[in-house]
Amino acid sequence: MTSTTDITTDPALNTEPGHDWTDEGGALPQGSATGSVGDQPTRLEASEHGFKAPRKLRDGLQDVLVDLINLHLVGKQAHWNIVGANFRDLHLNLDELVNVAREGADEIAERLRALHSTADGRPEVVATRSTLKEFPAGEIDTHAAIKAIVTAIDDAVGTMRRVHDDVDAADPTSADILHSYISQLEQQSWFIGAEIRTPSTS
Repeated sequence: MTSTTDITTDPALNTEPGHDWTDEGGALPQGSATGSVGDQPTRLEASEHGFKAPRKLRDGLQDVLVDLINLHLVGKQAHWNIVGANFRDLHLNLDELVNVAREGADEIAERLRALHSTADGRPEVVATRSTLKEFPAGEIDTHAAIKAIVTAIDDAVGTMRRVHDDVDAADPTSADILHSYISQLEQQSWFIGAEIRTPSTS
């Protein structure tokens, strides 16, 4: 049973009707102190008083998230289906790219949660919101795959650069995450794309 002292130190524990703590956790005007997550009612946390992501920050990080999820999928599609010259080197390099994209998606999603927002990685959201072009189905020649993969990487990085200034203005810590993945993905673009480059002439 919740004591009066507990309620005084943490008003969100007050489950009496009429105590509106919907922003902070606690009793709703019409009933007990619960929020709904999926089908499971959960108590909202009264400790969530920290920085909350404004809309531009939420939208920017969400745009990055769907592109990183898609880049991970595109990388695996290529990894499984490439054929031709230097198959093994590209096959292994694509898994390096996949790891960067997957780790980046997870870090961005968890940053959204830390800022009291939600991350949406549902397939239909990724399909409709990602800026990446559709990757060809079936087997694909290594050189054609390289061109498509480099384009996908550059598109994902382009999203990060597009949202960067708004993200940085709202939350420099989130911008630092973008800096890390821009650097890693541009390196991957170089590694993979160099396979089909020819030397520049002076």
